[in-house]
Amino acid sequence: MPSAIQHKPLRPVVAVITDRIELHKHPAYSALNGYVRAVSEVAGAQPLLLPACAGAIDAATLIDTLDGIVLTGGPSNVAAERYGASALPETTMQDPHRDEVVLGLLPALIEAGIPVLGVCRGFQELNVLHGGTLERAVHDQPGRLDHREGDHDRPIQRWYDDSHEIHIVPGGLLAELGGTSAIVNSLHHQGVERLGTGLRVEATAPDGLVEAFSIADAEQFTLAVQWHPEMRIDDCALAKAIFSAFGRACAERRAVRTGAVRQIRAA
Repeated sequence: MPSAIQHKPLRPVVAVITDRIELHKHPAYSALNGYVRAVSEVAGAQPLLLPACAGAIDAATLIDTLDGIVLTGGPSNVAAERYGASALPETTMQDPHRDEVVLGLLPALIEAGIPVLGVCRGFQELNVLHGGTLERAVHDQPGRLDHREGDHDRPIQRWYDDSHEIHIVPGGLLAELGGTSAIVNSLHHQGVERLGTGLRVEATAPDGLVEAFSIADAEQFTLAVQWHPEMRIDDCALAKAIFSAFGRACAERRAVRTGAVRQIRAA
């Protein structure tokens, strides 16, 4: 008797990058449930956690397997040496394992046409990858808003109440999804100092800080946002639209990767 599993349509496969952590004194890897849920429930894809372990990664295998990748937010900062700045203070949380994997792997994935969605730290990683730099304390700069989350004694979900407006640049990918403006949650102390080469601004904050960009010459879906849409998929139309569009791009990638497009045309 055929298995019921065989009758379910196959989903696109989306890697969700993890952070390197310590668990019970062992090296381990983690990703927050918000990303897993958004990829599964809104993007309609199969999330797979990708370890921040360079020795375990084979780019050719991933290119042959993946239909998308999500670069998650996280508590650590990209090492300042990665963009030619002086080292961050020793007290600053960093994740050199993740830096090595993401910055080493992404060029091949982007060149192969794999859709990319970057969130917060992922947004900053994509900027650094393209030669951009980061401002390590946006709130200390004249004329800038305080983009950090507020009271940490609140329940974690309430952290994402801290928000500001963004201006969406006409004619871009984000404009197709969210009109001319939106209110987004704001939980970051770093931000773009200099935008990387070949990146197109998709949205800015009222203080002019870049809040979203895409890769200008990429044929596939590429979007990076400084806020956290994964935490607003239940009550924010733009958050749902971002993950839905990413999911459609991943489904298209899967159809090409598996030959489904050719099979449909031949039928």
